[in-house]
This record gives sequence, structure tokens and C-alpha cells, in this order.
Amino acid sequence: MPFAPGGTSDVIARLITKDLPFKPEALQGVSLLAYSPHLLVVHPSVAASNLKELVALSQRMPINVASAGSGTPNHLGVLDIALSTGLKWQHVPYRGGAQALNDTVAGTTQAMLDRMVATYPQVTTGRLKLIGVSKRTRMALIGDVLTLAEQGAKDFESGTYQGVMAAVSMPKASAERLNAALVQVVRAPEIRARLIELGAEIMTSSARETSVFIIQDRKRWARVLQRAGNQVEGTR
Repeated sequence: MPFAPGGTSDVIARLITKDLPFKPEALQGVSLLAYSPHLLVVHPSVAASNLKELVALSQRMPINVASAGSGTPNHLGVLDIALSTGLKWQHVPYRGGAQALNDTVAGTTQAMLDRMVATYPQVTTGRLKLIGVSKRTRMALIGDVLTLAEQGAKDFESGTYQGVMAAVSMPKASAERLNAALVQVVRAPEIRARLIELGAEIMTSSARETSVFIIQDRKRWARVLQRAGNQVEGTR
């Protein structure tokens, strides 16, 4: 079963959805495989080139921020940034990331926090302006771009983590064999090169480390929701 924690559906759904179609406790981690950070981008018409300028601008005019929907990683990521920096923003949820990104490119909305694989091509063509990257350390592909944490969003990190989970009924030895096979595949030179091209990094872990990672990440987003008063809708 693939998953994408780090602020994505598998982790956040457990925090904000009461009736999940599956039981989280029935799953165990097998391996993390890759990580792709989020990029905070704005339409070129927005008079801000960094996070400080964007926060200051938001005090003077509404900043409409698109997301793939309420409670999605790009929504809660901006919520976390706003809690740290005082960014004033109006959340504009869509039914999916593609339309949210398209409307940000068109200038219907002014900003978005989204996967690097989706947003970076729009940055390189000048259709979006890059404010910062969500990784705590800079990305090799865009090493001159400041992280959002460096710009005042203290300790901020978000992104999409790809990995594999399995039923807890799978024997530990089987999970470990599957882990070894997955790690071998994802570390192949051609796979690594393709991931880097897409703005992702290899990120592997043992089966136990994967389960621990998911638990810790869930706690992190639970703290963000608690700071926001457990509200995921409305103006921030």
C-alpha cells in the first residue's frame, strides 16, 4: 500500500477524519522511499520576492492561497507558516491540486504551497515566482533558494514522502525482506537520476523506522492543528 506522509493524506486523514475506510492500527510501515519538498510560489504579479515581503504584503491586501482542499498538506502547510510568521491569508480550497495550480498560474489565486514536481516547471518558465522551499536544508537542484525556515517560518518542513505500508499481519521477517528489495530498487542509478530530475530525493528507512516516522509526523501535524484551535477552514 503506497502512502505519502509528511503532511499528506495518510497522516492527516487520521487527524481530521472520523470515519476512515481503513483502520490505521491495522497497518505497519515497510519503507520510506523518496521525499519531494513543497515550494511556496506566487503569481508573478504579486509584489513579493521572499517570505518577509509576502507577510508584509498580506497585512495590506488579501492574499488568496489555493489548495487541493481543506485539510490537505498544502493547506495545513500554509496554516503552519501563517502561525509562525503572521501571514494573513484567505484559503481557497479546490477539489484537487491540478485546478488549484492552474488557477494560481492564471492569477485567479495569488499563492500556493505545492509539490516541487508540480510547481518547479512553472517556476522555470516564469509563470510562477518562487518564494521558498519547505525543506529544512536547501535542495541541491535549487541550492540558491532560501528555505522557508531560513526566512522566518521556524523549523518549518513539509513535503511528500513516498513509501510502502503493509498489514500488521505481515510477519516482520517478510516486511524486512520487502524493505530490502524496495531499497535496492530505489537506489538504482537510473531511478535516483529520475527522482532528482523530478525534484525528489532518495529517502530510505527500515520497517521499524518507517512506522516511527509516521507516528512522529502525525504528532507534528496534530500540534499544528492544536495551535490553530483544531480548525481547518476559513480565513487565517
